[in-house]
Amino acid sequence: MLTVFGMSFTTSHSSLFDAWFAYLVIPSLGIGIISYGIEFVRKNNEMQQQLIKAEKLKAVEQMGAAISHEIRNPLTAASGFVQLLQDDYLSRQKRKEYLSIVKEELLSAERVIQDYLTFAKPSLETFEELNVKNELRQIINILQPLANQNSVEIITDFSIIGFIKGDGQKFRQCFVNVLKNAIESMPAGGYLTISTEFSQSCVTIKVTDTGVGMTSEQLERLGEPFYSTKGKKGTGLGMMVVYSIIRAMDGSIWVESEVGKGTTFLFEFQTITTTVKNQQTVRA
Repeated sequence: MLTVFGMSFTTSHSSLFDAWFAYLVIPSLGIGIISYGIEFVRKNNEMQQQLIKAEKLKAVEQMGAAISHEIRNPLTAASGFVQLLQDDYLSRQKRKEYLSIVKEELLSAERVIQDYLTFAKPSLETFEELNVKNELRQIINILQPLANQNSVEIITDFSIIGFIKGDGQKFRQCFVNVLKNAIESMPAGGYLTISTEFSQSCVTIKVTDTGVGMTSEQLERLGEPFYSTKGKKGTGLGMMVVYSIIRAMDGSIWVESEVGKGTTFLFEFQTITTTVKNQQTVRA
């Protein structure tokens, strides 16, 4: 205003309107637009932070509900059998049977906690050279009774060599979950094919089943926290653990599925070059 007032003594009245417009209207309008933009961005940031907080709270609620539900069931069963064990007239055979059931229920609760801890802290504690072929054979031996129970035939096609770096216990936990889900997806029987391929840069593990398969929507949500394709029978922790372990081992995972035809999991891990060179030297 002082600038325009000073210009009124040196400028003609015809250009005085332009001066008022240039020095008063435009700056005020610009400041108003800038202020509105700043407020708009600030409010958007606040809304985003509130939304993130709400999503975190929702995830914590879901986590608490899922874990408490899965742990409460075996603990309730164990508590009931402990009460039965207090009967002084209980036979020795029944006492032994009840103690076995209590032990199994407690181990079930421990597995749920272990799955959650693996998801919450996916970093590997120890690194070692893993022979992929031997590790997978060990896992198959563990799950063979379940496969026989579901009339599932396991077919293997392993490459001669293939070493990766990782935690053996976590690796076995990961593929136990994958193969167990594959077997359970074939309640009427079928074929489970496990194959490995070796190259100088990576080791590829392929798991294919002839089960019920998954829809595109289920594939997109696979690995999400507390999402399970088993309905009430699943906790949604198994595939979370699989994805967490694969990330921790710097591996990659791809999934293809078709309803009624089956599902294929493809895993890729980096090859340990030193081991490969040593093996090639020994063979030469």
